[in-house]
Amino acid sequence: MNTIRILTTVAALIAGLAVQGQRAEAAELFVAGGCFWCVEADFEKVRGVDEVVSGYTGGSTKNPTYKQVSRGGTGHYEAVRINYDEGEVTARQLYDLFFRSVDPTDAGGQFCDRGESYRTAIFVTNAAQKQAAEAAKAEAEKALGKKIVTPILSAGPFYKAEDYHQNYYKGDSRTLTRFGPIKQKDAYKRYRDACGRDQRVKQLWGDAAPFVN
Repeated sequence: MNTIRILTTVAALIAGLAVQGQRAEAAELFVAGGCFWCVEADFEKVRGVDEVVSGYTGGSTKNPTYKQVSRGGTGHYEAVRINYDEGEVTARQLYDLFFRSVDPTDAGGQFCDRGESYRTAIFVTNAAQKQAAEAAKAEAEKALGKKIVTPILSAGPFYKAEDYHQNYYKGDSRTLTRFGPIKQKDAYKRYRDACGRDQRVKQLWGDAAPFVN
């Protein structure tokens, strides 16, 4: 899959122009890309994605809380479950988008968020997903010209995060911040900008960055 094909795929998916298959099937995959609010916000824009759920996976602690995961020691990543329609978008396409929405060269976290829970990873549930993930990783590494450190791991239990984390990026509830009490969606925008996520992704991927204006 060359760069031109990837850009065409990205444009089609984001614009909602992906061609529908003859038979739609529900599927799911799991990725960790730093702050799960941001990954959720990005992938809910993709045609064929039905739902993105924020949660925790990859560690040993059962039913972890956000406080436990962010403190460290659980082994869990902030991750998302992407539920999608295989008749409209494939796992390979989603993995291609994923690599170009993060900094896969950073082993210590993502952007301003540091520590084990903010590392990138792909969690596969079967051989087909593993093959798709490995192909996407190889293509991304070739396109970037740098070593990608994002591991491809076998999926384990996925624990849904607390309700207030779900759809945080578009929430109207007020939250207390250093700017005073503001709506969640406004707090999210300020956080994302201050964290430098889009700036770094744009620096790495340029026009191939799917979710950066």
